[in-house]
Order: sequence, then C-alpha cells, then structure tokens
Amino acid sequence: MNKLLPSVFLALLLSACASDPAPSEQLRLTAAALQQARAIGATDEIAELALAEAKLSEARLAMAEGDHRQARLLAEQAELDARLAEARVLSQKSSAQLAELRRSIERVREKLGKVQ
Repeated sequence: MNKLLPSVFLALLLSACASDPAPSEQLRLTAAALQQARAIGATDEIAELALAEAKLSEARLAMAEGDHRQARLLAEQAELDARLAEARVLSQKSSAQLAELRRSIERVREKLGKVQ
C-alpha cells in the first residue's frame, strides 16, 4: 500500500498540471462585451476600453502561443474592463440627462413664477 501512494500522488500531480482548455468561449464573450461598450458610445478616450482592447490582444497572443491559462485570465480581465467602460459611459449619459432634466424643471419654475 505504501508503494502505491507515490504513484497515486504522481498521477494526481500530472492531472493537475494538464493544460487548460482553450478559452474560446471567454474570448467570444470578451469580444462581445467590447462591441457592446462601443455600441453604447464608449470610445478609446475611456481608459478602461483601451485597456480592455489591449488585454484582449494579449489574450489572443497567449492563446496562439498555447498558454490557455494566461489567455483565459487576460480575457476575463478584458471583459471586466469592457463592462466597466460601458458602466462609465452609461453613468456619464445618466448624469447629462439628469442635468438637462434639472434645467427643464428650473425653466418651468421660472415660467410658473411669471404667471403668478
């Protein structure tokens, strides 16, 4: 039994070191997140979008080199950066809409003040 234990341990160790599967689906999700961020108005002026694109390029390079683990990590980071860029754009748009709404309310108040 004691002689079998090192063999089992070695087999487990080798299986743990097996290469990660290709992160094709993650790369697709990341590309979709970038496309969605651009569709709502994100531009390269938003740092997170530029960072996401750079990480996606690095992920594709890692994938081509066969480093699937690194490709997956970079693709996941790029997806999160793209989603953050999207959130920033939506926040900016919401702030602009809120400011416009406040201006409209102020104009209505001024008109009502003139009527009374």
